[in-house]
Amino acid sequence: MITIQSLLQSTSFECVQGDLSMEVRSLTFDSRQAKVGSVFFAIIGSISDGHSYVKSAYDLGCRMFVVQKHLALPADALVISVEKTDVALAEVACAFYGHPSKQLNLVGVTGTNGKTTTTTLLHDLFTGLGHKCGLISTVVNKIGTHAITATHTTPDPIRLNALLREMVDQNCTHCFMEVSSHAVHQYRIHGIHYVGAVFTNISHDHLDYHKTFAEYIRVKKQFFDDLSPKAFALINADDRNGQVMLQNTKADKRSFALRTPADFKGKVLENEISGLTMSINQVELCSRLVGEFNAYNLLAVYGVGTLLGLDSMDVLRGMSNLSSVEGRFQYLRSQGGITAIVDYAHTPDALENVLNTIAAIRKDGQKVISVVGCGGDRDREKRPVMAQIAARKSQQVILTSDNPRTEDPMQILREMEAGLTSEVQHALTISDRAQAIKTAIMLAQPGDIILIAGKGHEKYQDINGVKHDFDDFKLTEEFFNQLKK
Repeated sequence: MITIQSLLQSTSFECVQGDLSMEVRSLTFDSRQAKVGSVFFAIIGSISDGHSYVKSAYDLGCRMFVVQKHLALPADALVISVEKTDVALAEVACAFYGHPSKQLNLVGVTGTNGKTTTTTLLHDLFTGLGHKCGLISTVVNKIGTHAITATHTTPDPIRLNALLREMVDQNCTHCFMEVSSHAVHQYRIHGIHYVGAVFTNISHDHLDYHKTFAEYIRVKKQFFDDLSPKAFALINADDRNGQVMLQNTKADKRSFALRTPADFKGKVLENEISGLTMSINQVELCSRLVGEFNAYNLLAVYGVGTLLGLDSMDVLRGMSNLSSVEGRFQYLRSQGGITAIVDYAHTPDALENVLNTIAAIRKDGQKVISVVGCGGDRDREKRPVMAQIAARKSQQVILTSDNPRTEDPMQILREMEAGLTSEVQHALTISDRAQAIKTAIMLAQPGDIILIAGKGHEKYQDINGVKHDFDDFKLTEEFFNQLKK
């Protein structure tokens, strides 16, 4: 039997009323999931306050409550008072599931861009080399090869620890997970034990949440500050904020780079639509992945592989078999020779990177047509910047809807258009995303390259709270097939 008292050993608390020997069968911060044997954590969120739902949880049979505000509850309720309920939730979740992160080689990857690709490549690399691994990513969670739908980049503490527990129980030895800035700030990863952390890069993103770039950096840095001395901290030394991540960490400091001295030094030798050839610490690697941004991802993968004790030549051989990740520079060609690239690029930096990659591989006479939008209810400052980058680096631009959510799509597009100079003559605005993609294909000539940016792996379009089926890659494939007829 698991008692609430046994789960609170690492938590500073005050028992306001009740019996600490009560049996715990589940944890929740959603009152709708509360039941007999549940501990309900009243989390204060940005939208709602869990303390408002304590009575609802009580009515469903819950009798154990962790709060940070004074509440009057019936005498049969156990009330635990803590300074921060979100911190307590993370600590109790780790204990309830038996601290599974300590039983895995868990590596967290953070940064504005490259998290999904790096974690997925690491999972595929280690799996290919005979290790049973877990994956926690924006696109999908995996236990071995079994896929589980992902709802957040980094799950809440209950779901996260439950996933890690299942990985341990199914004999996984490693897990590679994306660590979002939201997750750090909301204590979702508090109490989780990492053997290593990777910093890919940082650029303008999530300022709707963090408000300032300095705060965004501070939150990312917190992840590294909390690492143990036995862990490694691997950073992109070409990003000027890479060294910031290492300032206060106790972990073993390591780096990768293409342009500056680093522990894992790379150089791009050839870069084509079929893949890239690069050297890593003066050993040549041929990869199916494309672009300089993927060269950085591969350097991170190589660094993690060797830091976790794999033979460097085994790592290189395994990396040569790795394929691109769904929705990350995923390309297809029409019979007529038009190339379409679907990419998740939804920040100014990511969009510029992918367009720079296309510029490096396109040949004279090939036109670049970019289809790009910006999400609603998110950072508005990047909208004109995204349009400006697309216009500057493409021969034709089509501004369109991404996930408008609760905003008016045309208002989002007007804010994007503000980034276009009056002399830009090659920009169209088509709010219907399917029509925008079809128009790009109709405008393209054999040899041209179409970039469809922003949604990548997503299989939906979020409009006024309803997720409609929408798959950029599948839709492009259908339009290409129509060209054959």
